[in-house]
Amino acid sequence: MSSPKVFSVAQLSQLLKNVLEVEFPEVWVKGEISNLSQPQSGHCYFTLKDDTAQIRGVIWRTTAARMKFQPKDGMQIVCSGHIDLYPPRGTYQLVVRFAEPIGLGPLQMAFRQLHEKLKKEGLFDPAHKIELPSIPRRIAVITSPTGAAIRDFLQVLKRRWNQSEVTIIPTRVQGDGADSEIANAIENANRIRPRFDLIVLTRGGGSMEDLWSFNEESVVRAIYQSTLPVLSAIGHEIDVTLSDLVADQRALTPSEAAEKIVPSAQEMSRRLSQHRDYLNQFLFSLLQNSADKLRRIESRPVFRRPMEFIRNFQRRVDDLENSANRSIKNTLANQTQHIAHMARQLEAVSPLAVLQRGYSVTQKTDDDNTLVDRIESVQPGDLIRTQVTNGRIFSRVEKLESGDESSRPSK
Repeated sequence: MSSPKVFSVAQLSQLLKNVLEVEFPEVWVKGEISNLSQPQSGHCYFTLKDDTAQIRGVIWRTTAARMKFQPKDGMQIVCSGHIDLYPPRGTYQLVVRFAEPIGLGPLQMAFRQLHEKLKKEGLFDPAHKIELPSIPRRIAVITSPTGAAIRDFLQVLKRRWNQSEVTIIPTRVQGDGADSEIANAIENANRIRPRFDLIVLTRGGGSMEDLWSFNEESVVRAIYQSTLPVLSAIGHEIDVTLSDLVADQRALTPSEAAEKIVPSAQEMSRRLSQHRDYLNQFLFSLLQNSADKLRRIESRPVFRRPMEFIRNFQRRVDDLENSANRSIKNTLANQTQHIAHMARQLEAVSPLAVLQRGYSVTQKTDDDNTLVDRIESVQPGDLIRTQVTNGRIFSRVEKLESGDESSRPSK
């Protein structure tokens, strides 16, 4: 009996790996994502499970970068790939090459996820939007120069208003790399001098895949960061892209974009005619009212007989002057009488008046000119001065003699 062939673990793992790769070069599997891990390497590791079983799965970085949606725990997906065995752990896994959500296409899922993310950051906030200029002089149009959109736009613009200068910044509007070209075109339009008044971002209709460049995050952020107002006109009425939502204003079609940004020359002419007629009527009415006012002013007495008006004022001034003179004279007379009365009162109490009636005032001749009103005020030998009506008498005290106050002579 021959001995059994013994494999090393590595040999057995390699044999199993070869069998799996040959037998399962491509399989389609559906299930629920769980235990999702996305390290900095860019690879996605997860478990794909149903009610009774599970399998490890991996999406390599290059594949993950091409996927339009972002895998999340709990998401139901259908995917294709090949079965691979990982020898260091002895486990097999599904290497995913394609995946899409169940119930929603990958583009719809990607649209919803990016919309939710950017909305939380405030990129669709109406407060950030810039008002479009009423009549832009310089317009930058970012689009394909060969598409129907630019032809429709220019045709309507020229018919409505041919005074605006249009600069076409050519870009691809679909396909790989179109989003980078569009974002760069928006940034360049903001740097060009002399400065544009407005950016129009437009293309014709198409499928969601055709319009997807206008849902890319780089384009949406370029519109948000633009210091120039941006009008978005992507696709037809039923098409809505994230570029439409972040733009300062949206038009349903390229033709409507032209209608939104410039006025109709005919409508402007009609409105100017209306304003001209209104202004003429207003000025005529103003002239009529002014003429009527002048006639009313002219009819007033002050203008018909101006000298009479002046003479009335002269008479009024004369009356005021006479009244003032009378008032001054009466005031002076009253004050003169009052001063005379006060003088008589002062004279009545004046010491000089008392002297004129025969009385005299005696004072010592010392430094203080002490008044002698009692006998005790002097001593024999003191020099005294007596004031009479017409002069002063100097004498010396010889002797003192006391007596009754009432019996002493006072003059």
